[in-house]
Amino acid sequence: MATLMDGKGLSKKIESEIKKEVEKLKNKTGKVPTLATIIVGEDPASVTYVKMKQKACKRVGINSVSIELGVKTTTEELLNIINDLNNDPKINGILLQHPTPKQIDERKCFDAIDVKKDVDGVTALNFGSMTMGDKEAFLSATPLGIKTLIEHYEIEVEGKEVLVIGRSAILGKPVAMMMLNKNATVTIAHAYSKDLATLCKRADIVVSCTGKSKLIKEDFLKEGAVVIDAGYNEDNVGDVDIENSKHKLSAYTPVPGGVGPMTIASLLSQTLKSFKLTLK
Repeated sequence: MATLMDGKGLSKKIESEIKKEVEKLKNKTGKVPTLATIIVGEDPASVTYVKMKQKACKRVGINSVSIELGVKTTTEELLNIINDLNNDPKINGILLQHPTPKQIDERKCFDAIDVKKDVDGVTALNFGSMTMGDKEAFLSATPLGIKTLIEHYEIEVEGKEVLVIGRSAILGKPVAMMMLNKNATVTIAHAYSKDLATLCKRADIVVSCTGKSKLIKEDFLKEGAVVIDAGYNEDNVGDVDIENSKHKLSAYTPVPGGVGPMTIASLLSQTLKSFKLTLK
């Protein structure tokens, strides 16, 4: 029987550990970590995600500062706010919710975040540092959540064939580099890839992050494969037709309850990490 990789359950354990450490540091220093979240516009999914992150901060004792900007905000205005947060010693982590409105140069704004406050792991500098094996780098939150799940469930990565479906700067590319750093043989598929089924059939581990409902069918997957489904769709299912596929898998993440909770746990853990850097 396939192992269900319970991200919801694991995230609760991680949150419990973070809460204990936050309380310990508060008793010692009189301070707690503070995360600033920035949202531009009123995209319903983004509003929901930010509220979830703020609730998670409250659960573990981390302060949360919410900055809500109008849909017509300019890149320059957003950069000024990020700069203010960079220079505010009370702020330990900065999260700019993706996506931003089209007029915003999102990459420029991501890269304006102080790398020591980049708790969502979105800057090019942290990505490059992670790629080069820097253990102090802040990692992209969802890939870090995936990495934590894989390690918790003792999924062997070294020497395995890993297929990453999706090449976004904050998910597909960083998770591919993490797997490469674990000595996997990595293939990255995307919208222009030919014959996705053939690529899937040779993969020992499939990480999918396209947001296309049930893109991956049962007959795409090899016997004994591990499936990490980081896709989420409006119909509350992932990229993989998991109900019809799990009988042939060795392990898989559910949607919801798999990768999503681990993303938030990663954000909290890196906010704590940033805070602890200020205490040295």
